[in-house]
Amino acid sequence: MQQDTMDTLDEDLSGLKPVQWQARMAALAEENGMYQPLGNRHFASFIDQGNTLLVSFETIQGIHNLSDLAQPLGFDLVKNLGWSHLCIISNGDTWFRNERIYGFFDQLIDDGFFDEFDKVVFYGAGPCGYAAAAFSVAAPGSTVVAIQPQATLDPRLTDWDDRFTEMRRLNFSDRYGFAPDMMDAAKQGFVIYDPSERLDSMHAALFARKNVTRLRTPNLGSTVQTRLIEMEILYNIIALAGTDKLTERRFFQLYRARRNNGPYLRRLLARLDQDDRLYLVALLCRNVASRLRAPRFRRRWQELQKSAEEGHVKLPPEF
Repeated sequence: MQQDTMDTLDEDLSGLKPVQWQARMAALAEENGMYQPLGNRHFASFIDQGNTLLVSFETIQGIHNLSDLAQPLGFDLVKNLGWSHLCIISNGDTWFRNERIYGFFDQLIDDGFFDEFDKVVFYGAGPCGYAAAAFSVAAPGSTVVAIQPQATLDPRLTDWDDRFTEMRRLNFSDRYGFAPDMMDAAKQGFVIYDPSERLDSMHAALFARKNVTRLRTPNLGSTVQTRLIEMEILYNIIALAGTDKLTERRFFQLYRARRNNGPYLRRLLARLDQDDRLYLVALLCRNVASRLRAPRFRRRWQELQKSAEEGHVKLPPEF
């Protein structure tokens, strides 16, 4: 990677007003690759570096919330791994249902853009996960990593999903439409979701395909991407996908990092409390209190010890 590219991609974009931020993104992209406006609510930036291409779908709001530097997720992979990065960015959740975006991908296909790379990875979360799956058809043989993706918002298929009713007027039945079908040409697909989030789980079921591995992450809730970033494993997951080394086994090896993630542990504790499984609550609180600075778990463990001394509960044996 050229050092000047690395330096420009270290730029702190936080604190810029929306118009300034987009203008700076355009300048960075044009300096290192390509910038393409795609109507009023979308644009594409391309950083041209290595032979592996990450295609990520992100929102302006998500970029600012998840990155201290207000940079797209893929910038870190460009800097650290030397990948190329095509980022399709929306202002708000649009599910990227827009004729300008369809035309943009049509042109990339006609130009043989994806053929120039040895490996292509599509990534997104939520509505962006839908887009990553749907547009992956543009690069047959690619790998898709989608977190909590919707399969479609077509009410004829998913009228049970009442979260996005205002978006049902969008057309999900034309080109690049039903995301699970669009993944049929992918070499591999990975759908990551919390099975206790009922609607996410129902969408994940629609992705059942021979080439798709569904990865269940209980107790992460509705913000799986944020939790994986907190655990510092999301970049590793995408990096493994880019080398064909991401497997179910390797994912869950990385996912052991949840043992140190406060929001995950608190959700797990709440779930055990809800189910009145005090023995498992005791095991959890004792383990967490012994490893981490976790006042809530330490207090709960002390309360359980006191209850055990009074004969109200039975604690697990010490080893």
